[in-house]
Amino acid sequence: MAEAGAPGSTPRRPMHHRRNFTGLTIKELDAERAKWPKETFELWERLSKKEANDVETIQKSIVRHVTTTLARAAFNLDNFSAYQAVALSTRDRLISRWNETQGQMSRADPKRIYYLSLEFLLGRSMDNALLNMGLKETYGKSIRQLGFNMEDVIESEVDAALGNGGLGRLAACYMDSLATLDYPAWGYGLRYNYGIFQQRIIDGYQTEYPDYWLNFDNPWELPRLDISITVGFGGHVQTTQDEYGQTRHNWVPGTNVQAVAYDVPVPGYDTENCNNIRLWRSKPTKVFDLTSFNEGNYEKSVEDATNAEKITSVLYPNDNTMAGKELRLKQQYFWTAASLHDILRRFKKSMREWSDFPDQVAIQLNDTHPTLAIVELQRLLVDQEMLSWDDAWDIVTKTFAFTNHTVLPEAMEKWSVPMFEYLLPRHLQIIFDINLFFLQKVEKMFPNDRGLLNRMSIIEEAQPQQIRMAHLAVVGSHKVNGVAALHSNLIKTTIFHDFVTYYGEDKFVNKTNGITPRRWLHQANPQLSALISQTLGGDKWLKDLSLLKGLNDKTEDAVFRQRWAEIKRANKVRLAELIKTRCDVEVSPDALFDVQVKRIHEYKRQFMNILYVIHRYRTIKSMSAAQKASVQPRVVIFGGKAAPGYYIAKLVIKLINSVAKVVNQDPAVGDLLKVVFVPDYNVSVAEVIVPASDISQHISTAGTEASGTSNMKFVLNGGIIIGTLDGANIEILEEIGEENIFIFGCMAHEVEDLRHAQRYRGVPMDPALQGVISAIERGTFEDPKIFQPLISTLTVGKDFYLISADFASYIAANQQVDAAYKKQADWIKKSIRCTANMGKFSSDRSVKEYADEIWNVKPVSVVDEGYMAK
Repeated sequence: MAEAGAPGSTPRRPMHHRRNFTGLTIKELDAERAKWPKETFELWERLSKKEANDVETIQKSIVRHVTTTLARAAFNLDNFSAYQAVALSTRDRLISRWNETQGQMSRADPKRIYYLSLEFLLGRSMDNALLNMGLKETYGKSIRQLGFNMEDVIESEVDAALGNGGLGRLAACYMDSLATLDYPAWGYGLRYNYGIFQQRIIDGYQTEYPDYWLNFDNPWELPRLDISITVGFGGHVQTTQDEYGQTRHNWVPGTNVQAVAYDVPVPGYDTENCNNIRLWRSKPTKVFDLTSFNEGNYEKSVEDATNAEKITSVLYPNDNTMAGKELRLKQQYFWTAASLHDILRRFKKSMREWSDFPDQVAIQLNDTHPTLAIVELQRLLVDQEMLSWDDAWDIVTKTFAFTNHTVLPEAMEKWSVPMFEYLLPRHLQIIFDINLFFLQKVEKMFPNDRGLLNRMSIIEEAQPQQIRMAHLAVVGSHKVNGVAALHSNLIKTTIFHDFVTYYGEDKFVNKTNGITPRRWLHQANPQLSALISQTLGGDKWLKDLSLLKGLNDKTEDAVFRQRWAEIKRANKVRLAELIKTRCDVEVSPDALFDVQVKRIHEYKRQFMNILYVIHRYRTIKSMSAAQKASVQPRVVIFGGKAAPGYYIAKLVIKLINSVAKVVNQDPAVGDLLKVVFVPDYNVSVAEVIVPASDISQHISTAGTEASGTSNMKFVLNGGIIIGTLDGANIEILEEIGEENIFIFGCMAHEVEDLRHAQRYRGVPMDPALQGVISAIERGTFEDPKIFQPLISTLTVGKDFYLISADFASYIAANQQVDAAYKKQADWIKKSIRCTANMGKFSSDRSVKEYADEIWNVKPVSVVDEGYMAK
């Protein structure tokens, strides 16, 4: 007799056990409501009508929240209190849309997409909500009459600390597009108490502090304290025989924590649809041990609370220690287990057969972080719902799809088997079974190829054994996608080559990333947005970015070019003010603004950028006064965070600040060169920096950047790229034309040969780069011993990221930028053409491709019923 959990086993008990944790079904709820007296129903309908959106009604709403919710008087109201009241008033209208959407979706019961992402980098919410609901102008007038300025009120909002870099911002853009295009979708993530960290620069070094973003509550979340899901860890697995003779596995966790839900409404633009991101907060099952407290053991009395709450304290705990690794694994299981529980609960309300699950549920894994959801769903279906292994696995693989975001081997998540067994013993058993059954099929197709089996195994035979999460994600998903054309081709020819050989190419597809134009042009650059709408005869381009092509006809219009240039300069003035406030450095808006803002990492090559800045500084220093007169003034702007345990990346930040200190105070250079590191880079800072850039740097070693989305944001705002042929840069070049981008450096297919030559053939360092290194070693920018580990990456480390190989062409590209910028009329034409040809890079296009080709999800229109969903 086949075991449950073995291929081919057949369950001998009914597959439906719907009532164990679902509550009432939709039909049962409707039946209950049908029993209401007519007058009761009409009363509810009348009293729950939405508030009007005229100025007076909005003002009454704001004042009501000031006097009742905040318990303040008009004379005791500052900008932050005004923000709180306006946010609560806005939220009232947002919740009305949210209620209508969720009610109508529950009745329509369409297939939904569930987007699992460890990060949702939302930024500020109020401005975005008002713009998407079409209420910003009315609210602006309302609060102006109440004595406040809309911009000051918006500035009072703190960024939500729910992400760090491009991964989280991509998730936020996709949630915006899903709502705007009327797709039924939920996001699932974690509610971090302190974000990743607040970055401060002390003596040039990055110093991490907690990000207390929740100190004053968060008006944009809806606590769902009644939704509390128990998540277990550790313990043991019981093996029994049921009454049908089937072997059953019952996991008995050693400890439990509670996952409490917090909902974040996400309004679509120009639609009534309002989707949801559900974030989980960890809480103990027992908050306070009174017995221990009374015995005088005060630390033990709160021990459970401390251990539970740290799961959602910080995004990406430092994993340089075993405790940090364990906490990361706990985070990932806690989040995926709670999310799967919630998804299954919602599905069970429909009373459908389990075979219908993939027709109702599509789950997208945003990178490998949520891969445990594959194992958890298999566990729930086999152990709790009593499905056969084969039936369950068929459901699992039809439900999940996986987005890969890297080709870097060091970025591939792995978990040690001993730690996994300690925290998730039943899940480890399931992973070994998944791997066994998978490798048996591979062996059948490719007999006696032990090397292939070893390479494709989910379990890496190391000391100790490691679980390859990317392999598990590929095996457990029906589609795997890269996020740019080059990246998608690379994953098929490198890290997943064997899987392509086994599955065929149809499973591996490309979905080039996109960004939402509502946030990254309409909100971040309102003057340019207004000019575009005026020029194109309306704002339809905000939902159809291809309409921007109409701007190509305006490049020869001198009046239009002048207005374009004036808006760019106004944005540069705004950024100069931010730099003065945050960095105490005065910069001229008439200089060329050269920007590189993103996560600090060796492959992104901020190190190469600052080395070039030193080269530029030394060149200017060596010039005569007459020669300096021809130099194009430049302000080089850096921003981004390094992971707390990433020593080399943190040294790059130190070098940038040390160079800035010398350059900015050198009278021989003056305003010809300024260097700025903007601390604590986040979405709100990006909304100031992106519209102000003249040139932006996307200079990763070819073949290392999956896609990038900051490149799209800069170009959409008329910024010009200097970059390598990497990630989405290639597709941007194809769209905007090679005359509107500055490309340098080696190509992806050349990288391995160049690395080999540097490693084994003693290729000499580029002479210009050697001069820069010598200047650092002479102590020009501080004690050279500080930067020796950085220099060693180029020498002892054999320059893995090919800075020396690309340095000469990088210098030449920067010289081309200087020359082009001096021809301002032609530069503005380039800027206009950049914006005009960015239609492909809307997240709306990306999401529609996912919906049509991966998720098989259709839009569902939400009707404005004018009252709370029944």
